Amino acid sequence: MSEAVSRLEVRHVSRSFEGRRVVNDVSLSVAAGEVTCLLGPSGCGKSTTLRMIAGVETCDSGEILVDGQCFAGQSKFVPPEERGIGLMFQDFALFPHMSVIDNVAYGVSGPKPARQARAAEMLARVRMDAFAQMFPHQLSGGEQQRVALARALAPRPKIMLMDEPFSGLDKRLRDGIRDETLALLKEEDTAVLLVTHEPEEAMRMGDTIALMREGRIVQRGSPHEIYAQASDLEAVSFFSDINALKGVVQEGEAQTPLGAFAANGVADGTPVDIVFRPQHVRIDFDRAGFAPPASATEGVAARAITQRARFLGRDSLVEFELDDGETQITAVVPNVFLPQAGTVMWVRVPRARCFVFASQG
Repeated sequence: MSEAVSRLEVRHVSRSFEGRRVVNDVSLSVAAGEVTCLLGPSGCGKSTTLRMIAGVETCDSGEILVDGQCFAGQSKFVPPEERGIGLMFQDFALFPHMSVIDNVAYGVSGPKPARQARAAEMLARVRMDAFAQMFPHQLSGGEQQRVALARALAPRPKIMLMDEPFSGLDKRLRDGIRDETLALLKEEDTAVLLVTHEPEEAMRMGDTIALMREGRIVQRGSPHEIYAQASDLEAVSFFSDINALKGVVQEGEAQTPLGAFAANGVADGTPVDIVFRPQHVRIDFDRAGFAPPASATEGVAARAITQRARFLGRDSLVEFELDDGETQITAVVPNVFLPQAGTVMWVRVPRARCFVFASQG
């Protein structure tokens, strides 16, 4: 990867439609050779942000810069065709009346022999050179995806914008195509902004993830930072299923059936949500009614009655009800683990895997 100088910079960009603020004060930057994933639920403003960067939409306020040059902002607007930005979308948008090689050569400037040579080079790099004279309708979805990538990269764009480009492919094919695409983009030293609503895709592809919600970027960081240091309950739950316990802070701690949880920085008397993921629940068999010893790192073990267990392929999902008759806990266990309903066990949670947030209501 080249030196991390911002190739794309978005500064305080906003956009409204019919009085509704769709993108609200968004700022982000992407360096050459870096992949940033703009992640969030449908309707949060991801695609609108992408379209403003491409120049297909105008921004109401803010600036968009490429290599320090302003392309949009104040009285400045560079049209899409002059921005040198590559685009990839879900529908591939290949021209049906053109051969594969002509599709790839379409956006390349210069004399025809040079354009054809560049198209042939890119087709070879995506392993589609044998299909050069075929037409899009003769290709599978994965093959069309490779051609779309070759076409997008053929003009040597400094920036690649990708809007859910893999969502039309089946999962097994999608994983392979994503990895191939990522490798090629890295080779080209392209700055990439990928829009997706799938956390797994963002974690797999992104050097950086910008988590977006209701028009705003609510958190930005590496995949590990976003996952392990989530900013709020919604951020935790966006990446996986969660367990949530209720508590009230007293003397810096919230008491629960799983023991006390530290609530640093939260005022006494504040209701809180204690959140942890199912894969972080620790399970022990009941041995003659004796609970595992309590510890500072894992708290108190709570007696739990198995309600249901299901095998999901790689993992098993086990649902428990605690002895209080109210608290439900879900655990994910690697491999096959299918205790019968009614089986008594003990559950506990490593404190390092927990989040404590002030309740929002």
